[in-house]
Amino acid sequence: MASSGFGRDAGAALSGFDHVRQSIGVILTTPIGSRVMRREFGSELFDLIDRPMTDQVILAIYAAAVMAIARWEPRYAVLGCTLSQASADGIISLQLSGVYYPRGHLGDFTPEAGDASMIIPISGGAS
Repeated sequence: MASSGFGRDAGAALSGFDHVRQSIGVILTTPIGSRVMRREFGSELFDLIDRPMTDQVILAIYAAAVMAIARWEPRYAVLGCTLSQASADGIISLQLSGVYYPRGHLGDFTPEAGDASMIIPISGGAS
């Protein structure tokens, strides 16, 4: 049984890989400590994207994204992560490639064939 839900922007029904794509977007754009009753949820990306884009920071961005997805989204396993955009305004986009497990949240890690790549935009805004 694949997960389903509603789109956070338009409210349209989402299921399957579209639901996973939205879930990963929520995980990566939620700063750790910002969710009431689930302070550990999210990623460390907001601590990193306003820093100068050195090789070390870019590697830390990759690590933060992959670790957050591994912790919070059992329906997706990241195989590759690249920075597809980085602007001086603190906006980055991550291109992810990986394996989609439609029933991973149920403990069934049988992969689904097909393209499981996505681009996730992330906006900074540290004060």
